[in-house]
Amino acid sequence: MNTPTQHTPVIRFEDLNWVATTPLARDQEQSHRLHEPDHLVNTIDPITGRDIWNLAEHPSIMDGNLTIYFESEESRAAFEKMQLNHPFSHFRSNPSEELDRGG
Repeated sequence: MNTPTQHTPVIRFEDLNWVATTPLARDQEQSHRLHEPDHLVNTIDPITGRDIWNLAEHPSIMDGNLTIYFESEESRAAFEKMQLNHPFSHFRSNPSEELDRGG
């Protein structure tokens, strides 16, 4: 006796034999833009670390394809004054290039 929980499945997965066909013209070559968004938006203030919900009321900076939102004008000004390459004053010698974070 078959009950609703003990019935034969409609699709028998063990019998399926999927055979790939030739790829479509668009799939002949892998996309060069794979996982590359057109525009990035950062909604976390890089100075305070707080998430910003209402973007229309907060200052922002557009840099190429990146928009950075800030919690206040003060944090935006602090971000703009920040040096790209910070000095490593606590090192006794020159830091290695692996420690450079760009700039």
